[in-house]
Amino acid sequence: MRKFPVLLLVLFLSLFAAAQNQPAADQQPAVKSAKATVFVYRYKQFVGSALAPSVYCDEVQLARMENGRYFAAMLDPGKHTFRSNDAQSGVELELKAGQNYFVRVEIATGFMKGHGRLILMSPEQGRYELTSSKLKTLDSGKVADASRVVVDEAQLTQALSAPAPAPTAVAAPQPKPAADAQPDAPRGQPLSPESSVTGVTLSDGSSQTGDQTSLADAARKAKLKKQTPDPAPANPNQ
Repeated sequence: MRKFPVLLLVLFLSLFAAAQNQPAADQQPAVKSAKATVFVYRYKQFVGSALAPSVYCDEVQLARMENGRYFAAMLDPGKHTFRSNDAQSGVELELKAGQNYFVRVEIATGFMKGHGRLILMSPEQGRYELTSSKLKTLDSGKVADASRVVVDEAQLTQALSAPAPAPTAVAAPQPKPAADAQPDAPRGQPLSPESSVTGVTLSDGSSQTGDQTSLADAARKAKLKKQTPDPAPANPNQ
């Protein structure tokens, strides 16, 4: 009977220890998502295959990019600039934690030798091209900044499953309010009394009434003149 309480105590301590270890395991993915991941890759092509241009982040060399290789840079959120050997071409990104970005290295032919240029790719195209069977992880001997560059295939596969940055919504321009306008009346119907008429000046009716009165007086006087006989002319012999 004495062993039973001891077994219960041991079981309780085991459950308590397991509960204490669980939060630590749950916090591990949160630490990984605090970084932004920038995938840098290069097509496997015959032209310029011998060249290995450098890739810089904030003017610090990350690695030398070989033909048909790729790597990932784990960076802090915020603004970062990227370029290769061609200083005239580069990419400036505002990185967000837990999101993936894709940059492709291309070889630009020159007079004496080729130069590397960086092109920012859309998440859909970059993810598709990065999963090509012709691409391999970059050789660790080409890595210059091991603290930020990842070339382990397992870690790259896990980082690739992170969500891509959502496109920025652009607000549509608001239409200007139209000026108040009186709708046209249908054909065959008079305008309502409330309808306003612009551009027409109505004269006073008193002048028209006065004109009509003057014409009536003149007609009356002319009629009376016709009815009155003319006086007989005076006889000069009288």
